[in-house]
Amino acid sequence: MTERNQSVLAHAQQLFGDAISAAREHAGALTLEIRREDLLRVCRLLRDDPDFAYVQLIDVCGMDYLEYGKSDLPGGGTTGGVAPRRAHPSRFGVVYHLLSLTHNHRLRLRTYLDDEMPLVPSVTEIWNSANWFEREAFDLFGIVFEGHPDLRRILTDYGFIGHPFRKDFPLIGQVEMRYDPDKQRVVYQPVTIEPRVLVPRVIREEGFAKG
Repeated sequence: MTERNQSVLAHAQQLFGDAISAAREHAGALTLEIRREDLLRVCRLLRDDPDFAYVQLIDVCGMDYLEYGKSDLPGGGTTGGVAPRRAHPSRFGVVYHLLSLTHNHRLRLRTYLDDEMPLVPSVTEIWNSANWFEREAFDLFGIVFEGHPDLRRILTDYGFIGHPFRKDFPLIGQVEMRYDPDKQRVVYQPVTIEPRVLVPRVIREEGFAKG
């Protein structure tokens, strides 16, 4: 772990204590996993504490870990000699990307949500930029940000059914729309596309023609 990440982690552990459930570094970036009930307190301190000064929220991302860490081989075997990744404690999660302009340092926060009702406090009162980010995660993943001032769809149509970035959402969608000349307007109807299973084509050198 880099010296700066070690310093941030040590200060975070001192301030947040049990609110941090895990910490790891990947590709030079530090990730802190935060308990959902402590999220707002942690975010405010990350913004206001001068040793952190994460005044800019770069992005908020929803996550669906539905099949993460599961193996499709009998007995939970490995694929290509690679062991299955660990399963996450919950299906849904939210990831926050923070930037400290003062210290030129980036930090990633992650919190896990309930499977049945993915609910998390909104951080719009801490970082205004969270407004549209949270609306996007709500639209695509169905994650509800409690306290958001205007939580509604932002990318799909207002009458859209479901959340298209969830892993169990059908790739062909639920409905399709077309223009009805009799009604002289766009109408929705059940999707007519037949699902296909795409199998990647593997070309091996032994199959090349000798010339």
